[in-house]
Amino acid sequence: MPVARLSADLATFIKARFCLTPLPVRPDISLYCPTPQSGLIDFLAAHGHAGQPPYWAYAWGGGAALALYLRDRPDAVAGRKVLDFGAGSGLVGIAAAKAGASKVWTLDPDPIAQSAMELNAEANGVALQLWAETVLPPVDIILAGDVFYDARVAKLTLPILAAAAEAGNEVLVGDPFRRDLPLDRLQVLARYEVPDMGSSELVKAGVFSLPGRTPS
Repeated sequence: MPVARLSADLATFIKARFCLTPLPVRPDISLYCPTPQSGLIDFLAAHGHAGQPPYWAYAWGGGAALALYLRDRPDAVAGRKVLDFGAGSGLVGIAAAKAGASKVWTLDPDPIAQSAMELNAEANGVALQLWAETVLPPVDIILAGDVFYDARVAKLTLPILAAAAEAGNEVLVGDPFRRDLPLDRLQVLARYEVPDMGSSELVKAGVFSLPGRTPS
């Protein structure tokens, strides 16, 4: 199915079947969230995406931690150009925009996520700009929530973020201490208790900086 048609169908489906819900940890931010009656799995199957996990449909723990960090430390992004790396629902980018970022780019390869984050941004009255190039945009800070959720993804993600850090970019990571989080490369900045993946149960999550390697 053409991406434009999928995006239009998804927007109609989300507005009709999802609930625009304030986040428990950031009630000033609302996201379109599915319910058991939304029929999301059937919609994805009907549009050729059977078996594809709808990661974009939920606020993840690392993204929630970054959203709280930006609430507490808006100076981290205020007046700065930001990249929400692995944006998913767009939560982190929305939080950055609300904290006063001068521009927020979002990067996520999933065209369904791209459509969903556009709707979420519109619902929160902020502007997110999709970045579709292979080279990262010139920004002041990169925010990466939940990008180490398994070994395969971590193997792909860490070199990209590490290279950005070594090039002088500030890189902040949010993650609920998952198994494949490269803690040996990170410095803890803050800790929070947040819900993860639509669950009401709280998990411990951190916000970390990823410094460039110091020359030996």
